[in-house]
Amino acid sequence: MIPVKILDETAPLEAVILGSAKSMGGVPKLEETYDPKSRSHIIDGTYPNETDLVEEMEQVVSVLKKHGVSVYRPEVIENYNQIFARDIALVIDDKLIVPCVTPLRKLESDGIQHVVDQVEHVLLPDEDEWMEGGDIIPWNGHLFVGYANDEDFEKYQVARTSAKGVEYLRKNFPNWKLKAFELNKSDEDPRENALHLDCCFQPVGKDKAVIYEGGFRNQEDFEFLLDFFGSENVFEITKEEMYEMNSNFFSISPDVVISDRRFGRLNEQFRNWGITVEEVKYGEVAKMEGLLRCTTMPLRRKYD
Repeated sequence: MIPVKILDETAPLEAVILGSAKSMGGVPKLEETYDPKSRSHIIDGTYPNETDLVEEMEQVVSVLKKHGVSVYRPEVIENYNQIFARDIALVIDDKLIVPCVTPLRKLESDGIQHVVDQVEHVLLPDEDEWMEGGDIIPWNGHLFVGYANDEDFEKYQVARTSAKGVEYLRKNFPNWKLKAFELNKSDEDPRENALHLDCCFQPVGKDKAVIYEGGFRNQEDFEFLLDFFGSENVFEITKEEMYEMNSNFFSISPDVVISDRRFGRLNEQFRNWGITVEEVKYGEVAKMEGLLRCTTMPLRRKYD
């Protein structure tokens, strides 16, 4: 069996699933895409190739193993994108949730079934209780959840967590204080689209956070987070930095993050906070509207 336990985003990481770019199927047709950033790179002829993506992800494997983390990978499904492991499963407390995702991604769960089969407590939401792991951030007894209301969920392809998904989490984790945030969505413009909550917000260290104000549909939600962490502990990123996925780093511990080497301003802030930055090249992955948190699905962090 594989023990799982996740209570926050930054406790020392012990085990993780990292997605795979092997046999990803080449450049998809426009009608097969499910985010505006991928679509724009297909149109521009700059969509990433498999060789570069595999190379970028192997850098992350090396960093994780350097820090003693057990790394699980999906079983490869031929000609299928399995890069973003975060969205097809998530751990809260000692339970692994395998949620319903957009039909274009349903096969991805098959690739991690060999891991799911080794976990004792597995939750399977119903077909209409939509959620993706990128929208769900556990933080010391609080569950921060990005979602789209019923009208927007039906309207936008990039709406991935529904109000029913939020209620599923509220029902199954009654001891957690759940706070849901409506996100700004756009199927056409990646600079106006917060695909997931971790595209515009993520905690780091022990009491810090990185936030993009424009990702939140309601101003009071942004102000809630400023008040929760304290404005002196918040690093605000710009629209362009959000587009480049600055808030989608990944914490190995409160003192170590993996971040894209392109993020000079952010990485300098991490260092000013006393956090070691493991810089990797992840710019090709970023073209698919996901980055380091999106490609990693933590199974277990260490708690005393």
